[in-house]
Amino acid sequence: MGKVEVEAFLPHLAVSGNVAAPTQNQALSAILFLYKQVLGQELGWMENVVRAKKPAKLPVVFTREEVRAIMARLDGVRWIMAMLLHGSGLRLLECLRLRVKDFDFGRRCVTAKAAGTASRCCLIA
Repeated sequence: MGKVEVEAFLPHLAVSGNVAAPTQNQALSAILFLYKQVLGQELGWMENVVRAKKPAKLPVVFTREEVRAIMARLDGVRWIMAMLLHGSGLRLLECLRLRVKDFDFGRRCVTAKAAGTASRCCLIA
């Protein structure tokens, strides 16, 4: 593969492969590393590469009325979990892994331990 083939491959990833922008950037970095470090060749600037567009992410936020409507339809364990998720900012898996000893009712705090990360304390509203 030369410069022409690489310039054809990267747009193929973006258009036909429908990959995200970070995936295309990773493929480009891997190809550049292969040529420069392993093969000892410079590809030069690739001007014909169509880059994948990074979509604008808009956060989805429920209104207070929507939250009330959702909570009104829940009961029992599901209601408790939903209230914890909403009131403390816990992630779903953090909530599912909670144990009794993770609650400090005096400080109104929940200590969540995510796999591979440090624990964090979430104040309960």
